[in-house]
Amino acid sequence: MVVSRTPFRISIFGGGTDYPRWSQRHGGAVLGMAIDKYCYVRLAPTQDAATGYRISYARREQVETIAAIQHPAVRAVYAEEAVPPGLDMVHESDLPARSGLGSSSSFVVGLLHAVRALAGERPNKRWLAQEAIRIEQQVIRENVGSQDQVWAAYGGLNHIRFHPSGDFEVIPLSLSLARREELCASLLMVSTGLFRIASEIAGRQIENIDRREAQLHGIAALVDEAAAWLADDHLPVHRLGELLHHSWMLKRQLASEVSNSVIDEIYAEAIAGGASGGKLLGAGNGGFMVFFIDPARRQALADRLSRLRSVAVGIDAAGSVILP
Repeated sequence: MVVSRTPFRISIFGGGTDYPRWSQRHGGAVLGMAIDKYCYVRLAPTQDAATGYRISYARREQVETIAAIQHPAVRAVYAEEAVPPGLDMVHESDLPARSGLGSSSSFVVGLLHAVRALAGERPNKRWLAQEAIRIEQQVIRENVGSQDQVWAAYGGLNHIRFHPSGDFEVIPLSLSLARREELCASLLMVSTGLFRIASEIAGRQIENIDRREAQLHGIAALVDEAAAWLADDHLPVHRLGELLHHSWMLKRQLASEVSNSVIDEIYAEAIAGGASGGKLLGAGNGGFMVFFIDPARRQALADRLSRLRSVAVGIDAAGSVILP
């Protein structure tokens, strides 16, 4: 039996520039971090191959062939890896799916890692990210970008660049421990209580790319500015929300489905409660929101938004791992 543990992520700046339709023409860049909230994939051979494939996630499946598997990511990974029958798979996670935290890509990375580990292999992080990107974008044909798979595989607090060639570059942000702690203390993540299928919303953003070049160039430009801000210990981290507010205003223009009245009300209340800026995580229309706020005022804002589930997060440094 093997168990993989793969982190979720908070994408802070640059989201939308990692869609291939944009990055293959202009390049792309994102800044954010993998967080200490995870999905787990357990694979265990059964004693009888006649049992076929047993799969447990939000639902349960027991089928005889890979083609009969309903879960598209499991079906794709099993087919690409030629997984033999006689296997149990169980998927669990610390936070719910469809929350804007890259959970679908974390699952694909974690499943790939577990399948290869069960076969006695040790895939490197670049292969895990690239293969997950290929499966989601080309095999399943989901409307997804390329950042979530990289966070899931690599972990860390990073500046990631996507090149028109399709390659990517992971640049870790070298911050002191105190600066990292200040960053996490300056973030408040809350659930909107709305859950959505990200691929549908992302599809509408992708359709609009040619008409939203100015917004996407603006979103990309803020990545370098944010990285420089974080690297300067004299600048308070919570003020980074002012840049994030600008980025969120640009992102809202990418498609009408990015935000809605519930999200707008939460955002306005957070700003009134002292947040310097924030955004909705993921493609839009639901999931978690994240706000920057002075750490001294963070609890007061959490109390003000107490009707919403808040989650404290730290930085995951390891990426996808096989647990001992």
